[in-house]
Amino acid sequence: MREPRLTRLLVAVAIAIAIGISGSGCVAKNPAPVPTYTPARSESPTPTGTPTAPADPVLRPGGSAIANRAYFMFVNSRFFATRGMSDGRSIVDNLVAAGFVKQDMELTPDQTSIGVAADSIIVSVRIKSSCLIGQFAASGYTDTLAPVLGTGGCLVGTTRPIDW
Repeated sequence: MREPRLTRLLVAVAIAIAIGISGSGCVAKNPAPVPTYTPARSESPTPTGTPTAPADPVLRPGGSAIANRAYFMFVNSRFFATRGMSDGRSIVDNLVAAGFVKQDMELTPDQTSIGVAADSIIVSVRIKSSCLIGQFAASGYTDTLAPVLGTGGCLVGTTRPIDW
């Protein structure tokens, strides 16, 4: 019984060898080169010029409060970065130097009614029917945009005269 199994095995091996030998005859003597992977050159883009910083905002005379808010924030933030909370007169003078109209401004007092330095100073600039409002405090500078109040002003409460 073992003989037929062995015979079949030998026949299978012989067939496999024959197929291998016959297949090798189809191979050319000088096989074509096998392509190899060559990654594409990675080139960094070459700068075409010196990168420029975004332009500073500018005052837009005759423009709305919305159109001038970025400039208002820029002027006051730069002032705060160099001078801190400072005092109301310096804040107003800085805004006037930047092109805002003093007659359109309101300012809260630098000191409380008992002579202690105020925790914050608020300045506003009325432009048409809106108000640019900036607050200077020891913790930082913030600003907002608000509609003109029914009184025609921008700030609620006691303000100080800007008569210098």
